[in-house]
Amino acid sequence: MNIKSGLLYWPTTFRHHHVEYGPLEENIECDYVIVGSGVSGAQSAYFLSKYGASVVVVDKRKIAHGSTIANTGLIQYTNDKPLFACIDSFGKEVGVRFYRLCLEAVKGIEEITKNLEIDANFIRRKSLYFASDLAGKEMLEAEYKALVENGFPVEKFSKEDLKNKYHFEKESALFTSNDAEINPFKYVHGILQYVIKRDVKVFSETEVKSLIGTKNGVELFTDRHVSIKAKKVIFASGYESIELKKDKNAVLSSTYAIVTEAFLKKEAWYENSLIWETARPYLYLRTTVDGRIIVGGLDEYTIIPEQRDAMLHHKKDQLLKSLIELFPIYKDIKIEYYWTGIFGNTHTGLPMIRQYPEYPNCYFLMGFGGSGMIYSYILAKIICDLVTTGFNPDAHIFMK
Repeated sequence: MNIKSGLLYWPTTFRHHHVEYGPLEENIECDYVIVGSGVSGAQSAYFLSKYGASVVVVDKRKIAHGSTIANTGLIQYTNDKPLFACIDSFGKEVGVRFYRLCLEAVKGIEEITKNLEIDANFIRRKSLYFASDLAGKEMLEAEYKALVENGFPVEKFSKEDLKNKYHFEKESALFTSNDAEINPFKYVHGILQYVIKRDVKVFSETEVKSLIGTKNGVELFTDRHVSIKAKKVIFASGYESIELKKDKNAVLSSTYAIVTEAFLKKEAWYENSLIWETARPYLYLRTTVDGRIIVGGLDEYTIIPEQRDAMLHHKKDQLLKSLIELFPIYKDIKIEYYWTGIFGNTHTGLPMIRQYPEYPNCYFLMGFGGSGMIYSYILAKIICDLVTTGFNPDAHIFMK
């Protein structure tokens, strides 16, 4: 699958990887094999490394060169599907628990970064969620009520608050705590270098072409004519999982992002918060440690590479225009990096864990949604419990 195209920013932030990963050249046996070396695969490897099991990670690309390299690194416990909508759809117990898991995941990702030798540029941030229109204002009222009633940290900003703090005019907004930003590319490399020291084996440019069930688990066959025997397999291959097995709950589209030149001296706006809006598709913004602004959005319901890529230059100009409309002070700022990539969501609004009869002893980790890094953390932790102990109390939420 053609995942992304354009001029990517994250690889420029980490050029000296220190560890060279190569392809798997000989047959190997292990307890668990993880297919995919992005955020989902790396976090799965991190959790499995704690069990003392033998773990192998393989990726058909270079390390973290799938969707992770196009991830904009916003870590938010609030979701594309608001809490009040989750409660309406799944009931209060499941809806609130889902949001609790998302909030816990922010802390969990922070704890992982503390163990890494590579600085993943994890920074705690607050998030501004503004009403794009009057309908958005009503939605935020319902969401504020649901968040407060269930003990989630949130403030309400009025039109006057927004004018004073952000210098733009919107009807209202929610201001949430306990979010963060991160460099996803450095995060993945940091995790994999961490787990290698705990005997996890990592191979790049090794594509799994087929598999069969065996008496003791699974045997995978690669494009280099070698095999991997394992007890269990975790497919953490992101949106490309749909190529192996279509799922009626999955929705794929294309999204766009830009990164500006290094322009900022201190703050781009109030507290350098993460910013997003109630409109769908929504605009979102964040800053970087080297003084840039990342702007993303303008999703299109196509994954045909030629159609997606043909819109890239127009979309990047639109994203810059949207930034300047919010913050006219940046009217002279220039785009330095820009890209487009596949984005996955679900009809239910929940990420998915799947098992399929034709893939024995395999788990599919599908962290689809706007909070993909959060979802990948939650699902990786759950799946690692399932493959090692056979149980996790929250698994049922994501396996329906």
